[in-house]
Amino acid sequence: MSSIQVTLPDGSKQEYPAGSRPLDIAKAISPRLADAALVARVNGALFDLTRPLESDATVEILTTKNPEALEVYRHSTAHLLAAAVLELFPETKLGIGPPTENGFYYDFQRDTPFTPEDLEKLEAKMWEIQKRDLPYERQLTEKEAGLQKYSHEPMKCELITEKADAIFSEYTLGPHFIDFCRGPHVPSTAKLKAFKLLSIAGAYWKGNEKNQQLQRIYGTAFFTQKELDEHLKQIEEAKKRDHRKLGAELDLFSIQDLAGPGLIFFHPKGGIVRKQLEDWMRNEYLSRGYSLVYTPHIARSDLWKTSGHYNFYAENMFKRMELDDAEYQLKPMNCPFHILIYANSQRSYRDLPVRLGELGTVYRYERSGTMHGLLRVRGFTQDDAHIFCRRDQIEDEIVNCLQFATDTLSTFGFDKYDAEISTWDNGASGKYDGTPDQWQLAETALHKAVDRVGMKATVMTDEAAFYGPKIDVKLVDAIGRRWQLSTVQFDFTLPRRFELEYVGEDGAKHQPLMCHRALFGSVERFFGILVEHFAGAFPVWLAPIQTVVMPITDRSLEYAQQVNAKLKAAGLRTELDDRKEKVQLKIREAQLQKIPYMLVVGDREAADGKVSVRNRKHGDQGVKPLDQFLSEIQTLIDNKTAFE
Repeated sequence: MSSIQVTLPDGSKQEYPAGSRPLDIAKAISPRLADAALVARVNGALFDLTRPLESDATVEILTTKNPEALEVYRHSTAHLLAAAVLELFPETKLGIGPPTENGFYYDFQRDTPFTPEDLEKLEAKMWEIQKRDLPYERQLTEKEAGLQKYSHEPMKCELITEKADAIFSEYTLGPHFIDFCRGPHVPSTAKLKAFKLLSIAGAYWKGNEKNQQLQRIYGTAFFTQKELDEHLKQIEEAKKRDHRKLGAELDLFSIQDLAGPGLIFFHPKGGIVRKQLEDWMRNEYLSRGYSLVYTPHIARSDLWKTSGHYNFYAENMFKRMELDDAEYQLKPMNCPFHILIYANSQRSYRDLPVRLGELGTVYRYERSGTMHGLLRVRGFTQDDAHIFCRRDQIEDEIVNCLQFATDTLSTFGFDKYDAEISTWDNGASGKYDGTPDQWQLAETALHKAVDRVGMKATVMTDEAAFYGPKIDVKLVDAIGRRWQLSTVQFDFTLPRRFELEYVGEDGAKHQPLMCHRALFGSVERFFGILVEHFAGAFPVWLAPIQTVVMPITDRSLEYAQQVNAKLKAAGLRTELDDRKEKVQLKIREAQLQKIPYMLVVGDREAADGKVSVRNRKHGDQGVKPLDQFLSEIQTLIDNKTAFE
């Protein structure tokens, strides 16, 4: 019998019979490892534990300690769901069932809608199948035979036609379930210890609204019940913080059916919060050496042809408009406009860096099923800036961008974040623009900048944009969710397309380096994240209403009016609640509106020139002289304190 050589993670090499499985190797290492094993990494690719090895290989056994194993675990749970659906509803046709960041889903075609009661039945059936300890068995099928086998399932035939090799893999799970799948999977259903079905939603086949609508069942799975319980608790907390729910309750914004989906209407209270965001950002632009610019919302299609968006980004752009002199399009990006401003004047090396910043509204087509409140919209405002600089300036510019990003996060109450540096594949695929020299310069600058600001960053190989490498900064909110916001991106393409130049110290013309930079990401998205992070209880400096004055009786109304007027004169956003209602009712309603401070005034406060202060979070703060309260709240506002 022939043998193969297996290299283990510690570098040691062992001989095994050809056809040995990763599970056999795990058993040889340790029975405990074999029991904990979920999947294997073979020559860098994930393998089923029961898949035979026919040649020399590097093998690593993955357990619950490995993040990749969780993805496989969730994929296997999606198959478990599909098997349960076919046992209970055998007429159902299968779509796809991938793992997701927080769980899994599976798409089904079925004439009868699934109900919440069906979810309960399906979850019970999943546990029943789990207890059977059914193996996930891989089998190989020729493409033509597979197309015949699935001839009654058009979606599967479509996938096989598009994605299957001449011989492809399928996975079975018990007598009722078989599916075209590349795998891998955990060895058996008994390995799945904690899962939960969450919801039902509609979904179009392949995400295209022109295709048939399917039913999508969402679920989640974790290695332990404790992890699952913690996640379910987070889901419940997230529901309470949902910016769409709070946006309506606090009268911050709306989406109007008559106007169309994905277009945001900021109401007066939301407008105040947005103003604070934008004013802060514009002031920071100016203090950090950026020039403020304003650009149109549309441009001739010729501009988008030059930039490349006309062809390469067309599916994300709105339809073209025929005007008097030419064809026009709404802008999906601000960058070509900033480039035109840069190119409008001859630039010297002494002029660089040129930093152009704008809060510019852009429009991108999003499919109807993908939009989500403020987080995914069709019209949004980017805090967009573009930096044009020399090679010797680029590292400092990236450092400044990263410092600006972290300052932005800390100002708005986010103290946890991480970063990713997305690099190219060293030109192996040919899909990236730019020369090796440019990529080396850019990636080196990103790494050095990250080190200089003390930021931890994960390298994401082959995840760069086609036009250059980038750094993405992801914040962590109050309940532990990660959000992609700030980004700094190199661009080798647009300076070349637009033939950008500056006159160097040598008198010759040179092409500047260009960086795209956004910190909020978009005002709308950042606004929505802020709502959820603070659960609608904005810090005092952002709150649309900072104080409400409440007279106890009509006798103290005149004094309440004087207090309110003095607060307004000091620049506070304040209201007078002079309704003939009990103070407790007024306080309760102010609490629901998450107003930071309630100032109750009666005969005693009027006589002494004081206010009885109540904080939305801490309750009664006692009676204070009005000037003292003004001084304290002004300090909170000036310091942009996140919590009072």
